[in-house]
Amino acid sequence: MKNNLLIYGLISFTGLLAFTQCSTKTGNESDAQSTVVKAENGGFSSQVAWGEHLVQVSGCNDCHTPKLMTLKGPVDDTSRLLSGHPEGMPAPDVNRAEMEKKGLTVTQTLTAWVGPWGVSYAANITSDATGIGNWQESNFITAIRHGKYKGLDNSRPLMPPMPWVWYSKMTDDELKAIYAYLKSTKPVKNVVPALEPPKLAAR
Repeated sequence: MKNNLLIYGLISFTGLLAFTQCSTKTGNESDAQSTVVKAENGGFSSQVAWGEHLVQVSGCNDCHTPKLMTLKGPVDDTSRLLSGHPEGMPAPDVNRAEMEKKGLTVTQTLTAWVGPWGVSYAANITSDATGIGNWQESNFITAIRHGKYKGLDNSRPLMPPMPWVWYSKMTDDELKAIYAYLKSTKPVKNVVPALEPPKLAAR
């Protein structure tokens, strides 16, 4: 009887030891994989999470997200996150020719800008088809790296206040992460008005 108990005890201990070792090995492998993923994504859990961080710290919402006016000033309208200048909202009501002569710039909502270049509107960069929903990754990189409208080689330049010259210094991995995040955003249907040429240039 004692021998049987001893045998059963040894079997149970051996099984417990094997289970513990397997669990530890699996846990270590999982930790190692997580570390690799984070190393590949700027320390974040995924490429999308890294892209979201880059969008936030780069100030993309400053111009591309419409604002709501509060007692503390304008705040981001999160229901229209990154959807650009609201369709149908007019540009600032100013004497554009006079502003162009003086080299002034003005904006009303931070989504429409009037200056010597004309009137530019912040683009819709959500995943909707009216945003960048139909873009390829290469289009996004071309847009930021070379300042090209819709990321097309033969298109017009991106206009102020888009600081693409500074953003062009980002690495390919950073730009790919931003693209991945933007493609994951809630699609917001919003057709942004086209660039308007300068008043003085039309004379």
